[in-house]
Amino acid sequence: MRLSALGAVVALAFGLAACAAGPQTGSSVTATAPASPMEVKVVVVTMFETGEDTGDKAGEFQRWKERQDLDTVYPAPHMHHDILANPDTGVIGIVTGMGTANAAASVMALGLDPRFDLSRAYWLVAGISGFDPADASLGSVAWARFLVDGDLSHEIDAREKPADWPDGYFPLFSQGPDDPARLEYSLGEAFELNPALVDWAYRLTADMDLPDHPSLAATRDLYVDYPVAQREPFVLVGDQLAAMTFWHGEMLNDWANRWVDYWTRGEGEFVSSAMEDTGTYQSLTYLDAAGKVDKDRVLVLRTASNFTLPPPGVTAADYLRQEQHDSYAGLDAALENAYLVGSKVVQVILDNWDTYREQTPQPAP
Repeated sequence: MRLSALGAVVALAFGLAACAAGPQTGSSVTATAPASPMEVKVVVVTMFETGEDTGDKAGEFQRWKERQDLDTVYPAPHMHHDILANPDTGVIGIVTGMGTANAAASVMALGLDPRFDLSRAYWLVAGISGFDPADASLGSVAWARFLVDGDLSHEIDAREKPADWPDGYFPLFSQGPDDPARLEYSLGEAFELNPALVDWAYRLTADMDLPDHPSLAATRDLYVDYPVAQREPFVLVGDQLAAMTFWHGEMLNDWANRWVDYWTRGEGEFVSSAMEDTGTYQSLTYLDAAGKVDKDRVLVLRTASNFTLPPPGVTAADYLRQEQHDSYAGLDAALENAYLVGSKVVQVILDNWDTYREQTPQPAP
């Protein structure tokens, strides 16, 4: 089927879904079929929400919905969550669902949605993550330059590995850990974001005074061997490892550092561990090739809700059981700081849209 014909079918499906949905209750309204696509200036990509989109315990999306007035609902039966928008500002927000597959599918579905013109849109992924305590503290915010996939691999049980291997995990189709020949082709194991845009976003936010909280101090004080982990929240540049398995512990943290170093040829630094971002960017890469989006306008911001290894004297198993999804020591701070830092970038883009519509921001010389 030709793309134009596919678009017509998709548009019909969306129109029927919107009619079936009817008006939304509360402060939200359902969008009617537009005469022309909405020109989107910024897409905010979140991965989960806790309960409702507003008025209860907040997940990654709620602050964006409430504070950016994302009150127009575009029904999206083809996605994990409806698309919410502020047509006056040109900002839309999505919730992809957790995991690489959900993220890739939701972003691809949005990219092919004929109700939106995304050709000049900026994409801001804003989510919580586990952080390496060697690099950051709870509540800290990291702008990623590299996104590295942690799933495409071979694995043998560590009890059966050769004695000179650090673990039983090694790149798909390689001959073992650190095989230099495997770097000659890519299956989507690593992506580099636009370094000038990342640098611009970092410089814009690097000096922000992020709120601290006694609960953060109580946890970070336990990490006596990690001086950076004991700092108050701050903004940094640090790369993102996306893997569907929620891993934890010192040994796997060592693997994560090696894995990111390998796939970025020594240029990257593992800081944050989440699930979705390589799936998101893979879809954006395909959409860029189709002329639907501009992959050079993508930013990934992750904030530290928890650490990727336990404090001294606590086992990995015990700490992982303690640090579950709704009980991360830094959860509230991470959610708030993701909004504070991310929204500053969004607002500058909106305030300078006449310029940034045509060209991406550049860091000051």
